[in-house]
Amino acid sequence: MLAAPEPSPDPSLSETDANQTFDALIWALSRPGIPRGLPAAGEARIIRALLDRECRAYSADPLILPEIMRTGAQIAEIDAADHVFLGALQDLAPLDRIALGSDLYPDDGATVVLRGQIGQGPGLRLSGPGIESTLTVQIGGLPSGFWQKRRALIRYPMGFEIFILDGAAVIGIPRSTDIEVL
Repeated sequence: MLAAPEPSPDPSLSETDANQTFDALIWALSRPGIPRGLPAAGEARIIRALLDRECRAYSADPLILPEIMRTGAQIAEIDAADHVFLGALQDLAPLDRIALGSDLYPDDGATVVLRGQIGQGPGLRLSGPGIESTLTVQIGGLPSGFWQKRRALIRYPMGFEIFILDGAAVIGIPRSTDIEVL
């Protein structure tokens, strides 16, 4: 006779938090331009949800390096990083060094997390997968020419995904999204 299986342990608070954050990030990427709430503000929860020992990460913000190191992820130069945390981006230079993947391995393109201001700044018209027709949003707090630089760098399927973080809200912008500055 078989014994009854052991009950699964309840997930820890940190596991639940990481799962909720990961779900919010995937939701945001599948619905580009639509803000999604996170369990709490800041990059820490995103770091815990996305990074593990098999990841390479870069941070322009030394204050979040300890959080990255707690995940066991390898600290890497920006061009070798799977995940790039740019904080409040001041200039466009780092974008030239972000991994875009290749024709053979487009999934080697990085995921970029940066701070912005949702609902402020220039109008953007988004189109592409996950958007019924077009969607107009405002995202401020980024250097002048940011969206034009992104357009110049991305050659789908090569490119990078972007998460714009504003407090406890996030917007996902996949590489497949076309953006027109209004």
